[in-house]
Amino acid sequence: MWQATWIPVIALGPTDHTSGLYLDAATGFPGRWSRYHEEPDEERDTLVTSLEEMADTLEFPGLAARDKPGLIGGTLVWLSSIDPVRAATWQPLTD
Repeated sequence: MWQATWIPVIALGPTDHTSGLYLDAATGFPGRWSRYHEEPDEERDTLVTSLEEMADTLEFPGLAARDKPGLIGGTLVWLSSIDPVRAATWQPLTD
């Protein structure tokens, strides 16, 4: 159930309600929501740490530890979010 202190930060798209990242204003930590009730990450990063990691991954994609960035038709797409139908069109970013 959604909490009043959760501020949505990242989703797959503006109308996607299946999963994403939120900032919990009560704790200052980000969290993940999923209608599939997936297990949360073990590590609790701050939002700043998460955004810095994302920036580092975009600058040096070869060092990506969690998810791989790439492009589909000039649009940034993370590898974990690609459906099988579009997988052949995904091109990884390179350093």
